[in-house]
Amino acid sequence: MTPVALITGGSSGIGLAAASLLIARGYHAAISARDPAKLAAAANALGPRCTTFFADLEDPAQAEHLVDDVLARHARLDAIVNNAGWSPAATIPETTRDIASRVFALNAIAPTLIISRAWPAMVRQAEQEGSGGVIVNVSSMATVDPFPILYAYAAAKSAVNSLALSVSIQGKPHGIRGFAVAPGAVETPLLRSLIPHESVPQNRTLAPQDVASVIVDCITGKRANDNGKTILIPSPA
Repeated sequence: MTPVALITGGSSGIGLAAASLLIARGYHAAISARDPAKLAAAANALGPRCTTFFADLEDPAQAEHLVDDVLARHARLDAIVNNAGWSPAATIPETTRDIASRVFALNAIAPTLIISRAWPAMVRQAEQEGSGGVIVNVSSMATVDPFPILYAYAAAKSAVNSLALSVSIQGKPHGIRGFAVAPGAVETPLLRSLIPHESVPQNRTLAPQDVASVIVDCITGKRANDNGKTILIPSPA
């Protein structure tokens, strides 16, 4: 039976790279995003072992419904990559109530709800098949080296580090593993919406594939000893 991986923010950047690598490893990639055109382009690039799901994960109800939709379509869920993320450039005094609410909704609340919604299905699979699932949260080096303009983002990403640890502890009886992958600057549209090339040139950034390969190693068992940990991936010096 083909294992299924849900990748949020799967239409570009790290998410798209992770989906491509997982498909190459025999997975079916269920990708979500909130831009239908980008979803269609990603599906065309990834091929028949990809299904797409529209979801605006700033809405908690859509985060929960996403899991329901994936399970209704595929009847199983073996891996989750909580990758969708967003942040404006905002220092402490620039962080308004609206910015804080949106940043936490997408970066912290959505992963929390996706994990809890998928948990019963992953536990059932473990009981029936003898092996649990894997959850990988995409975090950020900003959680240990806060950048001034990422005040709320760094705090929200710190939450998913804690979620990974909780998954590893509560998932142990079921063989469910949890990881947080915390990269430095990654060459993505989000990065360039915040930081110009003049400040951080491309040769000082990670490629999305660099991060995706670590995510896939977590899912396929190569980094099983890092269960519960936050794996730091520094940018090139």
